[in-house]
Amino acid sequence: MTTSLNILILGHGEMGHALEYLLKDRHTFAIWEKFPRNDYSYATLEQSGPLADIVLFCLPVNPHREVILRIAPLLKKTCLCVSIAKGLDESGKTAAQIFAENLPAHQSYGLLYGPMISEEIRAGRYAFAQLGCHDLAAFHIMQACFNHTKLYIEHTFDIAGISWAVILKNVYAMAFGMADELKLGDNVRGYLATAALQELSQIAQVMGGQAASPYRLAGLGDLITTATSESSHHHELGRKLAREETDSISGEGPHTLKMIKQHRLLNTQNYRLFQLIGEIVQNPHNVRSKFDDYFKQASQHPPQN
Repeated sequence: MTTSLNILILGHGEMGHALEYLLKDRHTFAIWEKFPRNDYSYATLEQSGPLADIVLFCLPVNPHREVILRIAPLLKKTCLCVSIAKGLDESGKTAAQIFAENLPAHQSYGLLYGPMISEEIRAGRYAFAQLGCHDLAAFHIMQACFNHTKLYIEHTFDIAGISWAVILKNVYAMAFGMADELKLGDNVRGYLATAALQELSQIAQVMGGQAASPYRLAGLGDLITTATSESSHHHELGRKLAREETDSISGEGPHTLKMIKQHRLLNTQNYRLFQLIGEIVQNPHNVRSKFDDYFKQASQHPPQN
């Protein structure tokens, strides 16, 4: 029998709607929306915060800090805060870092990352994710939350590793869209997958994570989903860049590149594919030639294990 929980969903966008679909028949839930519509009965933080067993942050990463500061004083000590945000805020911080810096020390938090396309969830299809959290009790709460749904979750302690894997996969996914638009072929797609994963593994370690984490759901799983789906925003961004279009080039991937450069979070010269993507986003001209140069350099200086 499924345990009934009080769930507060923050944000009623694509993923807010998807999680509402999964939870509405199994738990008591409420939805808060910063910009509420008149045709839906939204909750207030003051009403629903104190009752919540789980708060699901279905928000972009930028408003996390503001919302946490508002809701944290209202929460029970046993309440679990979980974010699905896959980006960096304007200070270059991950959702996990924002939780750690702004939640009380006693408040448990987690990150839910993996192949979870909202349209597929709402169509009743399977979805998969990792919950990164410090204690297994929090994981068991989330298992109870999604018991008897088609969202399957596994646990990891490596919060840093999955955070950077899922954030950076939006950058690497653009390369797949570029290659598809240029009709570089299936062989190139296979190469890009291995090159991206190797760099993700290296960067995860630099950022304090484990080398293996990018090969799980939050890395490889989400990368394949985002990089190969024709409905993927970042795949389409890559196509636009290959066509040398500069309008509407926005999203978590381009923003991540901007924040990494602005806050000097990485020495990007150590990661040739990452650097190539950044150069194309900044100057989307002669994209095919830039790929040709990249492959020539890669053949002359193959990555070391």
